This record gives sequence, structure tokens and C-alpha cells, in this order.
Amino acid sequence: MLRSNCCISVRPYTAKQPSFHRLHHPISSSLSSGRITLHGGDGSVSSFRLRDLVFVVNPQGANGRTAKEWKKLLPYLRTRLGKDCNVSVYLTVCYALVACVWVCGYYCLLTPPQIKEYLTSGPSHAIDITREAIRDGADAVIAVGGDGTLHEVVNGFFWEGKPVSNLNGEASHSAALGLIPLGTGSDFARTFGWDNDPCEAVERIARGVRSSVDVGVIDHKGSDLHYFINVADVHLSAKAGFYASKYKKFGSLCYVIGALQAFMGHHNRDMRIKVNGGEWEIYPQVTALCVGNAKYFGGGMKITPNAVPGNGNLEVVVLQDFKWYDFILKLHTLYNGTHLSVNNVSSRSVQSIEIEEVSESGSIYVQSDGEHLGFLPRKFQVLPGAIDMIIS
Repeated sequence: MLRSNCCISVRPYTAKQPSFHRLHHPISSSLSSGRITLHGGDGSVSSFRLRDLVFVVNPQGANGRTAKEWKKLLPYLRTRLGKDCNVSVYLTVCYALVACVWVCGYYCLLTPPQIKEYLTSGPSHAIDITREAIRDGADAVIAVGGDGTLHEVVNGFFWEGKPVSNLNGEASHSAALGLIPLGTGSDFARTFGWDNDPCEAVERIARGVRSSVDVGVIDHKGSDLHYFINVADVHLSAKAGFYASKYKKFGSLCYVIGALQAFMGHHNRDMRIKVNGGEWEIYPQVTALCVGNAKYFGGGMKITPNAVPGNGNLEVVVLQDFKWYDFILKLHTLYNGTHLSVNNVSSRSVQSIEIEEVSESGSIYVQSDGEHLGFLPRKFQVLPGAIDMIIS
């Protein structure tokens, strides 16, 4: 829990121009590079680089459980990371912890024993915070929550189609992506076999071992690009996800409720698909189409079982001509990843795929990482090794 004697101040925060304020250090230091020089009593000089970490927290995740778990985690996080990490803004010579955190719509600067809260105006501000953190030289931005929080942080790594770290024309600094899975779904974490154990996640962050992971990008007729790291999907599953988001208070049961509501009035639709810039192909009576950079979605369904978020490809799984009773009879295959052997299910590996509805009704839902994006048409493609991620 946070200290009861904390001083709290609230100030407005402008999302489009987030800003970190660095404090002055009494010893010789280079804060822009994160390197601190200490002068010993014998005249010796030692220099070490402090890791700058930014934590983006979704306290409303898992029906508020994320906020409670985060508060419990803070003492351990301070103990484990406080000695060699400059957590977001500044690390004093006595290793006092400073952390930039997005909590309950607030942009917080945690400096024991003081907390300063900067009010934000709503969703998507984690994107702005992530961009500013990377511009400010953060070594890692860690999403604390479920797939929705991770989704926003991933989108914050990019700006106008380019990595934020490359906006000045050079890739001199590369921020890593981290994850403490504490949300309702946490499907992306399942691909790596991670449990919802926050202490285990802090240990991964402390070790800081990086590996490049792919990112999917979605284009809609030249409009703003949208990025995803887990699974994007079309039609029934996307519609179910749209409805499920309205029932998050029911936990994992929200996916079942969303699916039942999506089935009401559902009709399979004919679609056109173009793979890797080739010729258009007709896929009749599509029930759902999933584009996976990782394996799981919908609270544990292993929908794209061959997807690997580092092989330079996306796995596309298409379900055709499914009826409502097919899902009841074959639901277990979706969870254990054996559905690829079921009739009317096909899979292929792609670098890009364009999807259109033949009748162009404008009513085919599209989502990515559980976030509703609108309707078809869309183009999906992979960005190989686009982000370094802390994986072990």
C-alpha cells in the first residue's frame, strides 16, 4: 500500500504534449544519457548507467484488481529495481524511487513520500505518455494490465508510420517494451507461457533480457495506421469482442456474453482476400477471420496456434460457413488449438493481407488486441522485429 503520509497534488495534464520534468542532481551527472558519475573519498571515479523505466498502469483492468495489485507490488518493485533503475524520471543518490504511472486516468509522479498526480482526460493517453517517454530517452515502457493497456503502449511506440525512436532520423536509442500482465484477458502473455504473477514479471524486467518481436499494422484506405501485437480479427469474433467490452465487470465471462450477443442476427458473408500483393481470391460464407502475430485471444482461445511473434509472418485463420451449434460442438478445439483440422477452417502464413466484403455493406466488424477499430475494408501487414521486448 502507499504511505498514508503522502502529500497529493492534482494538476491538469495536456495529453498532446506530455512532459517529464527532470530534477537537478547535486553530483556530477549526465541525465540525458542516464549516466551518473560518483566521486569517492579516495578520489576514485566510478560511472554506471541507470535504466530509465516508465510504467503505464490501467487500474480499471480486471474490475479494479489491477489497481489493488499494483499498490501491493510497489514496495517489492522499489526494493527490486530501486538500486539500479531510474524508474521513469530520476534516481537520487540515495536511490529514492521515482515512477511515472498512468493510474485511474491520472498521470502520476511517485516520489516517496510524495505523490503528484497529473489529470488526463480519458482513454488513449497511454499512447501519448509512451511516445513522450521514448522521446525522453526511456530504456523501457512497461504496460501494467491486460491486452488493452498493452495495445495502447504498443501504438505509442509509433508516430505517423515511423518508430518514435527514429523521428530524428537516427536510431541512436531503442526503448524496450515490457509487460506486467494483470488484466482480464492477458492473452498475449499466454503465448510466452507467462502467469499473471506480478513479482515474476518484475524479475523479468530486472533482468532486462530483450528480444525483437514483430508488430502488425492495419491500414484503412491511407488513413492513420493502427498497430497490434497480438491478434486482429474480422466479422463474428470482432463483433463478439465489441460486445464483450461492455461486460468487463463479469471478468472472463464477458467473452461468453459477447459471443452470445454477437450470434444474434449474425450472417456469414462473402469476402475478397489479397495475400502478399497477389491476386484477389473469393472466400465464400466467412464466419470469422483472424490475423495472428501471437497465438491466443478471447480469454484463452488458441485461435492462431502457429503464430510466432518473431518469425516475420502473420498467421491467418479463416472459419467459413459455421453455424451457432458448430461453435458449441467445436469450442474445445478453439481453446486447445486443434481447430485447424476441422472442416471449413483454413490457415496460411502471410506478410500482408487485404480484406474486403464482396457486397460492401460496411457492417463487418474489425478489431485488434480486443479494441474495436471500425469496419472493413482493411489491409494487415507485419513489421518484422519492430519492437524490442523484455522477455526473460
